[in-house]
Amino acid sequence: MPKIIDISVPLSPGLPVWTGESKVAITKKADMDHGDDANVSHLQIGSHTGTHIDSPLHFVKDGKTTEEIPLAKLIGACLVVDCRGKTEITAADLDDLNIPTGTEKLLFKTDNSNLWDQPEHEFYLDYCALTADAAQWVVDHDIHLVAIDYLSIQKYEDSIDTHVILLTNEVVIVENVDLRFVEPGEYRLVCLPLRIKGVEGTLARAILEK
Repeated sequence: MPKIIDISVPLSPGLPVWTGESKVAITKKADMDHGDDANVSHLQIGSHTGTHIDSPLHFVKDGKTTEEIPLAKLIGACLVVDCRGKTEITAADLDDLNIPTGTEKLLFKTDNSNLWDQPEHEFYLDYCALTADAAQWVVDHDIHLVAIDYLSIQKYEDSIDTHVILLTNEVVIVENVDLRFVEPGEYRLVCLPLRIKGVEGTLARAILEK
C-alpha cells in the first residue's frame, strides 16, 4: 500500500484564524458523562478555517462555488517544491525551481510549516506566500491547483491581486496545509472538500500518497 501523509491541520479552539475571524468553537450538546444517551458535539467554524479550499467566488463576483470545482482538479499527481528560506515566492523563484512541464498541481513547502509544531499559536503575520507575478506564472504554466502551508496564498500586507489572478483563471487554492513531514518531490494528492452549496470556501481533508 502507498504511504499516506495527512497534510490537514487539526481543528481546535486554539487554531490561528485570519484577523477579525472567530475562533473555532466546539461545544457538547449532549454528554454521556452528564447522563445523556449519547455524545453530540456542535461546531462553529468559518469556511476559511484550518485546511480549506478557495473557489473563484471568494474574489470573483458570480464566480464558481466550491461545489462547482471538478474533483479531478483536487485528486491526482502533484509536485511539492522546496521554498524554505524565502520570505516570499516570486516568478523568478518559480523559474529557478525547474518545475517540469506538465505539472498541474503545485504545493509550496516553506518555513511556514515549522509553525505547525505548535498548532495552537497566535496568527503569524509575516508568513511566506506568493506574489502577484508568481500567481501569473502559475496561470501561464497551466497549473490548476496551488497549495500553501499557512493561512493565505498571498502575503498579509499585499493587495488581493494574487488571489484574483489565480481565481479568475479558476486555479484552485488550498490553504493551511501542514508539510512538516513531506519531502519535496512527486506525490498523489487527494483533497476532498465538504460539499456545501453556494459558498466560496470550504473545509477539506487533504492527504498525500507517495
